[in-house]
Amino acid sequence: MMKEKLLKIKEETLAQIKGSKTLEQLNEIRVSQLGKKGALTEILKGMKDVAPQDRPKVGQLVNETRAEIEKVLEESRAKMEALVRESRLSAETIDVTLPAKRMKVGHMHPNMRALQEVENIFVGMGYEVVEGPEVERDYYNFEALNIPADHPAKDEQDTFYISGDILLRTQTSSTQVHEMEKGKLPIRMIAPGRVFRSDEVDATHSPSFHQIEGLVIDKHVTFADLKGTLAVFAKELFGEDTKVKFRPHHFPFTEPSAEMDVSCFKCGGKGCRFCKGEGWIEILGCGMVHPHVLEMSKIDPNEYTGFAFGVGLERIALLKYEIDDMRLLYENDVRFLNQF
Repeated sequence: MMKEKLLKIKEETLAQIKGSKTLEQLNEIRVSQLGKKGALTEILKGMKDVAPQDRPKVGQLVNETRAEIEKVLEESRAKMEALVRESRLSAETIDVTLPAKRMKVGHMHPNMRALQEVENIFVGMGYEVVEGPEVERDYYNFEALNIPADHPAKDEQDTFYISGDILLRTQTSSTQVHEMEKGKLPIRMIAPGRVFRSDEVDATHSPSFHQIEGLVIDKHVTFADLKGTLAVFAKELFGEDTKVKFRPHHFPFTEPSAEMDVSCFKCGGKGCRFCKGEGWIEILGCGMVHPHVLEMSKIDPNEYTGFAFGVGLERIALLKYEIDDMRLLYENDVRFLNQF
């Protein structure tokens, strides 16, 4: 009786396997016949009703039936997977003679290229690159730089105030105050970063732009050191034949102060459209750090001196890559950016 029942289960299962068309159907057959609630499992659960002397024989028949069903299931599954794989490969045929799709790879923005070049020049001269906060206190942005509340220069910078004492920095010079307050001397640093001023947008102005502040503080630093450093910087940036000249100027945080011009690297100083016929191009402001600025940061001006300079990053990018309009740097026009 048990043998006939097992034979019937095997025949029905093999017929179901043969008629299966998908892997899902094969899996359903495996569960229904060999799973925890399958037909063979139910027979094994009923072994308690079989006479003790017949149990070994019945168990052997069940195992043989299970083994045969599993073997046929596995063979069918392997054949079906091979057919599925072959069908998928046929559908996904790739014509290797077709041209490949060109991948568009991004590149550095002109501002970042100019910044990297400037940083490399000064790092090569032993300077450290430091950063400071864009949201700043009035003290660091103005007062510690010798610009008190009633100073005219404070009105000229058209500052974005967040509250009475908190503002968006108008210059990266505030970073040099943070570094001086640390008291770790000597200092040789540049501080690139974004600054903010309430300017109208035009070809040479923007409410958000970038500056690179430089500062050196040590014993026996002179204006000659400043001139030599900036002359090397100009030659590295614009070419070995570049000349520099310094014109007297005024900045509240430096004394004496100057503006530096470089000889036009397009015409060699002869005069052209690029330099507006003058042969020289204004590039940065600089000077010796004011003794009062040193004192406010607890540095003895009788023992230490220093120089500072500030250059606009966009100014360098416009000159370096011969761009006429600063707005092009921020309009994200792919036609323009692809040139770099």
